[in-house]
Amino acid sequence: MGLWTFLEGFLLLANALAILNEDRFLAPRGWSFSEFSGGKSKSFKGQLIGLIYATQYLRVPLILLNSIFVVVKLVSG
Repeated sequence: MGLWTFLEGFLLLANALAILNEDRFLAPRGWSFSEFSGGKSKSFKGQLIGLIYATQYLRVPLILLNSIFVVVKLVSG
C-alpha cells in the first residue's frame, strides 16, 4: 500500500463525513452539534462530531481535491 492509496482512503473518508445530514442521520442518533457545544466537547464523541462538522464546512476544498484525484487517476491510469 503506497502513500497515494493512503491519501485516497483519507479523501474517501472525508467525503463520507461531508455528506452526512444532521436532520436525517445525526440528530436521531444523538450526534447533533447542539448537544455537544457545551463542556462535553473534550470527549471522543464530541471530537468526532467536531470532525464531522469541520468536513461539512470544507466542501469546496474537498471538491477541488476530488477533481485533482480524478485527473491524476485519468492521466496515470
